Amino acid sequence: MVLPSEARSSQDESGGTTEVHVRAGGGLKAWVRLLRPIQWTKNAIVFAALVFARLFDKPEAVVDSVLAFIAFCAISSTIYIFNDWRDIERDRHHPTKRARPLASGVIAPQAALVVAAVLAVGGCAIAAFVSWKLLAVCLAYLAMMVMYSVSWKHIVILDVFIIAGGFILRAVAGAAAVGVAVSSWLLLCTFFLSLFLGFCKRRNEISTLVGDAEAHRPSLRGYSIPVLDQFIALTAASTLMAYSMYTFVSAFVPQDDSMMLTIPFVAFAVARYLFLVYGRNLGGSPESVLLKDRPLFLSIFGWGITVLAILVNQM
Repeated sequence: MVLPSEARSSQDESGGTTEVHVRAGGGLKAWVRLLRPIQWTKNAIVFAALVFARLFDKPEAVVDSVLAFIAFCAISSTIYIFNDWRDIERDRHHPTKRARPLASGVIAPQAALVVAAVLAVGGCAIAAFVSWKLLAVCLAYLAMMVMYSVSWKHIVILDVFIIAGGFILRAVAGAAAVGVAVSSWLLLCTFFLSLFLGFCKRRNEISTLVGDAEAHRPSLRGYSIPVLDQFIALTAASTLMAYSMYTFVSAFVPQDDSMMLTIPFVAFAVARYLFLVYGRNLGGSPESVLLKDRPLFLSIFGWGITVLAILVNQM
């Protein structure tokens, strides 16, 4: 079936015009790509509170955590659509993002915005069903990320800090869903890890886009490879230090220091990611790297299994 299309002209940087064909609708595959389900892996952090509070044997807590995960998936997809809608022209300057459904014209912007609104309402409704605290966190995340898409992502350094704030809110949402206090150490580890991944992503964008980097993301004009290398080294070391201290200082982990057995997994994962960033010029899409690089995936999988084994043994 061939969908009708509408020709639209847009002015490129040289002053010429580029004709873009916008289809009246997109296939299922295009809509799935628009929602970016691969990035839902970021929302898995909402389960941290369930695991470290050792509530995974409580059916009600498990259900609430799953609902919180679903709510965040819906709301995060709302932000992805909104961001793609605002960045249609910039994405056309990116070697891979130009193939996104909105930038390529496969899906009409108006239809995408309608879906985004439905997802936002649906996600907030699910959050409200779980608890008003979870709803408050979801609304805070939604407001913060809208501001990020509109303005804050253009401010050097602040752009990556806002992304880190989004991960922190995910962790807080998980705690709100199961009704427990969130560990300050967990938040600190989440903060440094997300900064590390964010600066690695900016480095990849500069090295990949070369002279066209600013056209895609204005904040990149404030970064440079040497500066980002310093930021990456700082946040990588801070991530390892914060997690190591978390394993034997936090009140939320076993007091026999057994959680320290998980430190090698984290150290290997950070080192492997640095190798992929510097040795293979990856890092632009952490969720894709995680799924495609077997050593990195196995290290994180091993970490998860070890954590569960230690916590179950302490119950």
